[in-house]
Amino acid sequence: MIPGVNSKKKQMCFDWGPGEMLVCETTFNKKEKSEMVPNCPFIYIIRKDVDVYSQILRKLFNESHGIFVGLQRIEEELTGKSRKAQLVRVSKNYRSVIRACMEEMHQVATGPLLLHLLDWVRLHVCEVDSLSADVLGSENPSKHESFWNLPGNTQTLTELELKWQHWHEECERHLQDGTFAASPHLESLCKIMLGDEAALLEQKELLSNWYHFLVTRLLYSHPTVKPIDLHFYAQSSLDLFLGGESSPEPLDNILMAAFEFDIHQVIKECSIALSNWWFVAHLTDLLDHCRLLQSHNLYFGSNMREFLLLEYASGLFAHHSLWQLGVDYFDYCPELGRVSLELHIERIPLNTEQKALKVLRICEQRQMTEQVRSICKILAMKAVRNNRLGSALSWSIRAKDAAFATLVSDRFLRDYCERGCFSDLDLIDNLGPAMMLSDRLTFLGKYREFHRLYEEKRFVDAASLLLSLMTSQIAPRSFWMTLLTDALPLLEQKQVIFSAEQTYELMRCLEDLTSGRPEHGEPDAQQIQDDDIETTKVEMLRLALARNLARAIIREGSLEGS
Repeated sequence: MIPGVNSKKKQMCFDWGPGEMLVCETTFNKKEKSEMVPNCPFIYIIRKDVDVYSQILRKLFNESHGIFVGLQRIEEELTGKSRKAQLVRVSKNYRSVIRACMEEMHQVATGPLLLHLLDWVRLHVCEVDSLSADVLGSENPSKHESFWNLPGNTQTLTELELKWQHWHEECERHLQDGTFAASPHLESLCKIMLGDEAALLEQKELLSNWYHFLVTRLLYSHPTVKPIDLHFYAQSSLDLFLGGESSPEPLDNILMAAFEFDIHQVIKECSIALSNWWFVAHLTDLLDHCRLLQSHNLYFGSNMREFLLLEYASGLFAHHSLWQLGVDYFDYCPELGRVSLELHIERIPLNTEQKALKVLRICEQRQMTEQVRSICKILAMKAVRNNRLGSALSWSIRAKDAAFATLVSDRFLRDYCERGCFSDLDLIDNLGPAMMLSDRLTFLGKYREFHRLYEEKRFVDAASLLLSLMTSQIAPRSFWMTLLTDALPLLEQKQVIFSAEQTYELMRCLEDLTSGRPEHGEPDAQQIQDDDIETTKVEMLRLALARNLARAIIREGSLEGS
């Protein structure tokens, strides 16, 4: 099952599948003496993108798919200032679905009550703007009852810098003067408000991680920090908080790269640390639309945006329904998207006809001729196995597969011989130009037309069509006896249907069949002679043909005489 397994060694073996890896370990049991007997190995299936099976993440994938497709479609309309506004809006939409996903995960992890309580609290503090206006409009804002409940700030950066600097100096003077020396708690609070690193680190247990420490530190010591300087504070906060006791986590590396505005490093670290490609694929696509990644091409013929989108789409194709989202991601990969879609679409299990029709529609919309033919052929074969000949013929026509259409037509004819009637008459009656796909299909359609003419009592037209089917070599020789037998009722009509010339043609066909070399599937002359039923048919045909010939000659002679 897995290539490379050596039955004489203990080893770990693996093999890649479409969206997973098979892993096995060969083990051995000791028998008598030193003889080693291989055990049946355990086979483990390791899935590449297990996140596609998470119900919560499926919502994230579905909603972000709509945002992604919308961004690709409006690209041509994005110009000037409106471009930046649109891109910011797209970014906010992504953040919104991420937040909703996080809240749902939090609810699953902690139970619904806490979230309901948090929502309740939010509802009761939603009047922040009006409270802020009340506080700032009062004579002494710092004495207002809502002052400490408000983090809001409407001051300019310069005003804030000046006021904060004055406040900071005053706090430092009180500390130096020993104003709070009598109360260690107040003194500690004063140090925290001054942003004293040692005092902040003493409260480390209140801070869950280094970036909480960073935010607290900046709030009290550098509230007007500029983005360009942020990474310096981030690195020192990380070093101070960890204190050499532990190494940075993968998320720490991602955040540090983000604080340094190193886009490519963020993408690289996320690709290593995160369990799926969703985040890096959408982030890279958005950054590419912002024209921040154009210079970064990968050595194997695809840029970073396309590579990550291809990987993400491949993961979606491992899921029974999310694969439909993957199609659009492949569509927007100009270099390798088309060929990747072709490879993945062929691996989709066509469990139901409804799913097969979805796949077929996708292929037809993209003029994927080979895949359309392949899918139709698979469905035609399934229909034949289930003895649904009408469906099988329909699929083989749609696939334009002449060989399979011939096979199905033969099955129709065989069934007709066994049952004496056709199934799926509507399909056969409405073949139209599709009848020309193969000679056997043409014969099936024309033979059905013969029956229809006979039912409508258009005997002369029916006789002419029957004879042409035999003389034009469209009818398989193995079916000639059936056709000749069909001619019997016409030969026995009161009025002469077959002319003398047509009767001679029928006689020639009968003699050719009973005395000539048989074709594949056709009984030879000896078999016909040995079979009582066939012998009776032949004698009846000869007699009927002879009588008809005599009647035709007399009729045609009398017409000439008159």
